[in-house]
Amino acid sequence: MISGALRALWDEPRATAPPGTAWWDRALVAALVPLTVLEAGVRADVTRPVWDATWALLCLAALLWRPHRPLLMLVVGFTAQTVAGVVPALAGEPYSVLDVTAVVLLLAYSLGRWASGRAVVAGSSFLLVVHLAREPLYDASGSSMVVGAGALMLPVALGALVRLWVRSQERGREEIRAREREQLARDLHDTVAHHVSGILLHARAAKVRARTDPHAAVEAMSDVEDAALRALEDMRGMVALLRHDQQTGDGRSPTYGVADLPQLAHDRGVGPTVAVETSGDLERLPATTQSALFRAAQEAVTNARRHASDPTLVSVHLRRDGDTARLRVHDDGRPGSPGRGRRATPAYGLAGMRERFSLLGGEVHAGPDPGGGWTVEATVPVTGVAEEVGP
Repeated sequence: MISGALRALWDEPRATAPPGTAWWDRALVAALVPLTVLEAGVRADVTRPVWDATWALLCLAALLWRPHRPLLMLVVGFTAQTVAGVVPALAGEPYSVLDVTAVVLLLAYSLGRWASGRAVVAGSSFLLVVHLAREPLYDASGSSMVVGAGALMLPVALGALVRLWVRSQERGREEIRAREREQLARDLHDTVAHHVSGILLHARAAKVRARTDPHAAVEAMSDVEDAALRALEDMRGMVALLRHDQQTGDGRSPTYGVADLPQLAHDRGVGPTVAVETSGDLERLPATTQSALFRAAQEAVTNARRHASDPTLVSVHLRRDGDTARLRVHDDGRPGSPGRGRRATPAYGLAGMRERFSLLGGEVHAGPDPGGGWTVEATVPVTGVAEEVGP
């Protein structure tokens, strides 16, 4: 088990650092530069102010590149701190390293946060070897050397823990995206099956009519053409959202649309009353849009029933304004106490909802309503997805 963990650490790739230099690193360096000059000038035990300030400024400069060159910047910063103290110690002078050189702990944190596994091992070994080699020159006791080694390794471990936490969050988001794409694939299957069934019925009707009324058969074939165009449009829209192939498995759930929204009011069970209201031309919405709107309303109503504080009414209002469909789900539950309520629960359903609407070019907002209760609002364009996808 230990050998497996060490091998995993050794094979760990570098974490992707954000481009450029973070503003907080620039601000920290800008704030510490004058403090470095001030400390070098006012401390009574500093016998070489220019010497100490020069090496301290080199430590600060290493902060600007710490996410992108974590091992190199750690070596630069810790070497600068070491040289600043070791050279005077060898000359018989008292220890007088400036306090601002403690920023090397941030460089150690960056090693665990951003560096590869091999670099983490190399950097940690460098820290321990140099630390244990230089401390006797400062007349450090054995216990202080051990404490110092632990203080150097702690930020490395903290950086590694933050790295694992960020990775787990990214993995959770990827799982949400995968589940939404899987659901879209199932919806694609059901939508295409529905349209193809209609095409088959129209084609059979055309064959029957052709025997007695050729003109009626031509009209029936027009219906076949219209059904085929709608099927192709919906299929193109869903395939554009999937982005890549997904295997759907065996168990398929049915495709729902805006016509199924009243089910949310009928399936009451235990909990608040659900009132559904629709307005505008919603019947001709693309299947992808209808499915997304129904799933969003269903998720919002479910969350209200599970997490709202004593709600009595959940109102679902869907309307079409021109080329935009707008969904609003509001409950009249009381605000939860601090640290409790739906904000304290994992928002995986909301994240999945946002993922699906972002693929459709829409957006989702959720939060406490100024008038009380909780509101989920989703908007999505009802044209453009199929038009953007070429033949």
